[in-house]
Order: sequence, then C-alpha cells, then structure tokens
Amino acid sequence: LFIGALSFAYFSKALTGTYVKSSITQIERRFDLSSSHVGLIDGSFEMGNLLFLALVSHFGAQLHRPKLIAAGCLLMAAGALLTGSTHFFMGRYKFDTVVPSDGSNVSACSDRLETADMSGVQVETTSEACVSESGSNMWIYIFLGNALRGIGETPVTPLGVSYIDDFAKAENSPFYIACLQTITLLGPTFGFLLGSYCAKLYVDVGQVDLDGVTITPRDARWVGAWWLGFLVSSGLLLVSSVPFWFLPRSLPDLKLTDIAKGASERFSSGFLPSLKRLLGTPAYFLLLCGSVLKFSSFIGLFTFKAKYMEQQFGQSASRANFLLGVLNLPAVAVGIFLGGLIMRRYKLSVVSGAQLSLATSFMGYLLLLLLFGTKCENLPVAGLTVSYNGSATLGRLFLVRFCFSRASKWD
Repeated sequence: LFIGALSFAYFSKALTGTYVKSSITQIERRFDLSSSHVGLIDGSFEMGNLLFLALVSHFGAQLHRPKLIAAGCLLMAAGALLTGSTHFFMGRYKFDTVVPSDGSNVSACSDRLETADMSGVQVETTSEACVSESGSNMWIYIFLGNALRGIGETPVTPLGVSYIDDFAKAENSPFYIACLQTITLLGPTFGFLLGSYCAKLYVDVGQVDLDGVTITPRDARWVGAWWLGFLVSSGLLLVSSVPFWFLPRSLPDLKLTDIAKGASERFSSGFLPSLKRLLGTPAYFLLLCGSVLKFSSFIGLFTFKAKYMEQQFGQSASRANFLLGVLNLPAVAVGIFLGGLIMRRYKLSVVSGAQLSLATSFMGYLLLLLLFGTKCENLPVAGLTVSYNGSATLGRLFLVRFCFSRASKWD
C-alpha cells in the first residue's frame, strides 16, 4: 500500500512540475512578464525546496513519516491551487486588435531615424512605452504558489525512500525504488500532454462566447487555459495525500536496525559531522557533481524550450508541449536501460557507476551547447529587419510621443 501511494504521489508531483514548465509561456503572455520575471517564478520552487529540505530530511525520520508526506502533498496541492486560482482575479483577457493603417509609416522604438522631411526634429530615443514592465502584480501569487509547492515536496522524496530502506527487506528495496523511478518517468510525459491540451483551450473558456474569439492558437496573442492544468494537478496531489494519513509510523513486523536506533539518540547533534563524512565519500561526491551538471542544464532547457520552439520554429504552444512530451520519454527510457546494461555487463562498482554518471552528465552538458547554432533566420518585417519598399530611408512620418504611437495601437 505504501509503495502504491508513494508511486502516485511521485507521479503527481512530477506531472505538476512539468506542467509548470509547459505553461510558462502562457503565464508570461497573460501577465505581460519579462523573461527575468519568468525565471524568478520558475526558481521559486527551488527556493522553497532548499529552505526546508535539509531540516526535513535530517529530523523527519524521528517523526511520523507517512503523515509528514501527507502534509507535504497537501501543501503542494495548496500551492497548485493558489497558482491556478490567480486566473479568477485577473478579469477577462483582452488581446490587441489590428489597427487599420492610415497611410503613415511607423517605426518601432528606433534609436535613430533618417528621413527626408524630419530635419530639425529631435527624436527621443528612450521612452517609457519602450520599457518592458510587468503588466500585473498578480504574478506574485504565482511565485508564492510555486514556492509553497517546493516547500511541500521536501518530505516526499527523502522520507519516502528512507521509509522503504528501513522497513523493506534488503533484497527488495532496489526493486521498490526502481518501480518508483519508473512510474515517476510517466509524470513529465503526462504533464506536457496536459499542457498541450490546455494550450488549445482559450484562457477564458467557459466565461466568454468562443465564437467571438477571432484569434487561433497559432496567433502570437493567444493565451491558453493555463490555469486549468493547475486545478487538475491540485486535485491529483490532494488525492495522493489521503492514503498516507492512514499508514502506520512503522510496520509492526519489522523494526529499525540498531544503527538507526543509535543514530536517533544523537540525531540533533550529529548533523554537521555526518554531512562532512557524506561529502567525503567519493561515490556520493561524484554523483552529486553529476547531478549538479545535469540539473543546471536541464532546468533552463525545460523551462524555456517550449518558448524557444514557438519563437524560432513558429510552433504553437500546444504543438511544442506535445512534441516535448512525446519525445522525452523514449530518450529517458533508453538512457536508463543502457545505464543498467553497462553496469551489469562490466560489473561496475558504486564508485565506477558514479564516475559513469558524472561523465555522461558532462557529455550531455556539452551537447546542449550545440543548441546555440540551431535557429532560424529573422523573418522579413518592414521597418524592423528590412526597409520599406526597398528604400533605405523611411517615408513621411506622423510623429507622436512614446515610440511614435501609444502601446495600445500596436498589434
């Protein structure tokens, strides 16, 4: 029962975490955020997680671990609910409409203009309309919801694995942990597929007449129902917390080892010495370095990969998320299979396995650098990337302040 409940909790938290990545472009567009704001929102999960991870991992084994895991799932559900419910306080989404041309040419935020009839006119190169600012302060609640989700995840992984180690037979523990990891792999796939489905739905679905919506998911102004996935994931996390409230603190037929009992007596005073010994273990240190390389590259990749595919390759948010969900799972499955095959074929020790992990993580990190050369040429946009009518100079301009037109006039 514990393995089944923990597997569902792992699946739910992996699905929610991946859905955040898949909906990040929708949130950016809905709240009119910059990429720096988006990065801050995405990093809030790690901020909340790091605040309590060491303390919960160290002292949690002395408490009721299943109930701590249940409380963590509840916190994650509350964080996802807070993030999704922000939509209902934002009002209706109003996208820019096409403004008919009045025959005058308009330049977008030019630093310098050369025209035939503008002699003696001083052009203001910097204005408030050209500065990108957050369109709404409601993004702070998304930041807080993501941080709350990070705090809630702290007891799930460390206490769940330690519970298995303490009460499962030594020969069965690797199998149980492998089952957990296998089921966890399904979470990102379903998270991206959920993101793909929600991106097809209009953000105000159920609140407006969709026949009056004149834009499509391929339009740059389209915002999908990003909030819907957070409500779904919140429900999954809430359900995953229920079984842990009824599980015992320890299994009646199995007892903790004498080492664990002795460690409990000096738990509070032995944190720093045990941390020093742990970091001094070669296998653990190599595995830690490999994990740092792996996650430092993949976190940014997963966060902005969908946005990159949208802007560079002209894909809709729905299709980008679908491709990420379908293509990632086979690659991860092949990697796990090959890693296990190499470990078994060459009978690698724990240290050798950690060295293999570090080497492959470093190779993957280097291969990601090739993405810098994968891009499309800029599209021809009159006045931005190409001149008007083949002329290097602009025609007669109708000048107004702030980038020659109010921001509301731009399509």
